Amino acid sequence: MARSESSPAEPSRRSALGLLGAVPLAAGGAMALPEAAHAGTSRSGHVPKELRPGGSYDRYIARLAAEDKFSGTLLVAHRGRPVLARAYGMADKERSVPNRLDTVFALASASKPFTGLAIVQLAQKRKLKLDATLGTYLDGYPAGVADTVTVHHLLTHSAGMGDPTRPDGRPDKIYNNADDQMRELREYLRKQKLAFPPGTMSLYSSSGMDVLGDIVEKVSGRTFWDYVHENIFRPAGMKRSAYYTRPQWLADEGIAHPYMLQSSGPRLDALRNLDKGGIGDVPGTNSARQFIGTGGGNGFSSAPDLVRFAQALRSGKLLNRAYTELYMAGKMPPAPRPGGPAPDPATQERHQAYGPAAAIFNDQRIISHGGGIAGGATNWSIYIDSEWTAVTLCNYDGVPLQDIINRERHAVTDHLA
Repeated sequence: MARSESSPAEPSRRSALGLLGAVPLAAGGAMALPEAAHAGTSRSGHVPKELRPGGSYDRYIARLAAEDKFSGTLLVAHRGRPVLARAYGMADKERSVPNRLDTVFALASASKPFTGLAIVQLAQKRKLKLDATLGTYLDGYPAGVADTVTVHHLLTHSAGMGDPTRPDGRPDKIYNNADDQMRELREYLRKQKLAFPPGTMSLYSSSGMDVLGDIVEKVSGRTFWDYVHENIFRPAGMKRSAYYTRPQWLADEGIAHPYMLQSSGPRLDALRNLDKGGIGDVPGTNSARQFIGTGGGNGFSSAPDLVRFAQALRSGKLLNRAYTELYMAGKMPPAPRPGGPAPDPATQERHQAYGPAAAIFNDQRIISHGGGIAGGATNWSIYIDSEWTAVTLCNYDGVPLQDIINRERHAVTDHLA
């Protein structure tokens, strides 16, 4: 479906610094937060020392940045008020544009929860049923898929569909318009064979989320991108979040370029080198070759906007209370990842919710999602019980993201355990 003329992805120059009282942030350094920003309280009545400016978490990120192992922004907030805010590195090295706290980043898979939320909103409005089959809403799928895969299966990655990180991934080619990209994506999705009977296990699937993006369009009558803007970004006050096209990405100095590792050593600007790929989990891939993000990922947002998203979700602006609980609750244990890092011992439970991952860590409920592309690593976490939100957005790949997340979680929860 072609992008509408009223697309939300038109570049905007409005700053997201309103969350922080419009306090300026210097590149590569610390932000002088107003005194009120240090006053967020936890259950014990104070900000944990590890999360304070100059604390162990702050020093750890600063060390990574000094070693050129971190480029991006970090924001930790309590009840929507910032406690720790940092920006390091360059958003665009060629134009000498630094990363700022309000810099927008390609989220990669960290935008999948927007797709899940759109589906749950439509269920709340009684426009679709979560136990309905895929074929109820979309045509052209083989009977063995259309009649057995449900919306619930797609939301929980238990449909048996594929992912670009596996051998059945779709071709990684350069697209110059949304129509060609989406037509070929839909053709690819309809040719997939299921890896297992739906509902019998969970295996991460970007393709399943792409199908959900198509269902959003079919049921709502809007493009997926416009639906998310009108029903998630706008009511949440996420003024700089959108599904930007590649030309908009290039033109807007407020959007960070992804810098992907090369086997020869230096990092390349993925946006300006579409013929080149990275050396990460999917060697040779470059998500900037897509013209626009999809239900499977690569929406764009900033750290302050993602804090706004957390506050809007908590306050009932996006779903009523019953459907908020439905959206956030864990449903399906994730498939084990052979060779992957062992989970932190403080992780007690891990399940897939309807878009986010749901976990219990140090007896605290968390929903979160991360993402990785050639030249990018992202994660946001909403601490449901203690009202913390933490966002890490990088325009480098190869960063120790899991270690960053684990340190963040301990800093937030250890004093509550």
